[in-house]
Amino acid sequence: MKIQSVEAWPASIVVRPDLAIVSAAGEHRVSRYVIVAVRSEDGLTGFGEANVVPVWSGESQPGAAAAIRDILAPVLVGRDPLRASEATDAMERALIGNPFTKAAVEMALLDLAGKILGAPVHVLLGGARRPPRIPLKFSIGAFSPPDAVRVAETAAALGLRAVKVKVGTDVDQDLARVEAVRSAMGPQFRVGVDANAGWTESDALRALPRLERLGVNMIEQPLRRGDFAGCARLRSRTSIPLMLDESIFTPQDALEAIRANACDILSVYPGKNGGLRRSLEIAQMAAAAGLECVIGSNLEWEVGAAAMLHLAVAIPNLSRGVDHDIIGPLYHTRRAGTAPMAVENGCAVVPDGPGLGIAIDLEQLP
Repeated sequence: MKIQSVEAWPASIVVRPDLAIVSAAGEHRVSRYVIVAVRSEDGLTGFGEANVVPVWSGESQPGAAAAIRDILAPVLVGRDPLRASEATDAMERALIGNPFTKAAVEMALLDLAGKILGAPVHVLLGGARRPPRIPLKFSIGAFSPPDAVRVAETAAALGLRAVKVKVGTDVDQDLARVEAVRSAMGPQFRVGVDANAGWTESDALRALPRLERLGVNMIEQPLRRGDFAGCARLRSRTSIPLMLDESIFTPQDALEAIRANACDILSVYPGKNGGLRRSLEIAQMAAAAGLECVIGSNLEWEVGAAAMLHLAVAIPNLSRGVDHDIIGPLYHTRRAGTAPMAVENGCAVVPDGPGLGIAIDLEQLP
């Protein structure tokens, strides 16, 4: 059996206006995807998804579609779809960078392999290590305090018991936003903060005393990408767990963070890391260093969210103190799958069935 074709389908959908992400990294009001379909000679199709944001990874919708069509498809057509590792190694040799693009193709390869074998993707990653329900947290944009509270209440109405609040803009306004959420939601509701690399070290140090009094359960990416030394200094000044996201794209990034003692938690997810297997590799490195991992997000749609869920049940060191960001389908005005991601009691449910466990109607893509 061989791969017959690799196709790319652009799709764009609006983020719910009441939930749109506003942060130090900019605004995320429209999600631009490339859906990948990898077809085998016997008629099976595997699906993948890239959520491309130029300011995040340098990738764009037209660029990702062109890279898949002109560079990656020629490398993959004619290969055995069950030799996914060999295929992804070939992609690495053919195209530098472009992690979300390559992750989308790897998702499709693993989805196809799972369908051929009749096994879910997490089995291909070594099998589930925990029950198939992953606790979620909402992400609250850099809104006014009343609007931030409104989003937190929306999360609670869906059964979630955790949020992270975007900071990294103006320290006083940041802290007012966090304080409003904490006051409205009470001491048992888990509240973290995410600076998206927007604070300076002095900003973060000024914020620490109030963040500690407010009982936040983590600080995500307080300083600019790659500032491992600064994060290590900051970590030594607080008991709040420090998580790195924008700084951790590759296994090499993770190794540098571990060597520098720069964090307590690593944020991993397939798009940013260039595929599920790369995310798993980073998680295993973190586990060896005694660190936890949280599943981060770029507001993935149905296919990407399914891939994140399969990763979440397979990694050895999924955090139990900080909830996870598999929330993209809840933030959008339109769903992609014929069996949308289920959320029960604040947890996303890992799809059941072979491959990623979802079905996509390409004719219905916006």
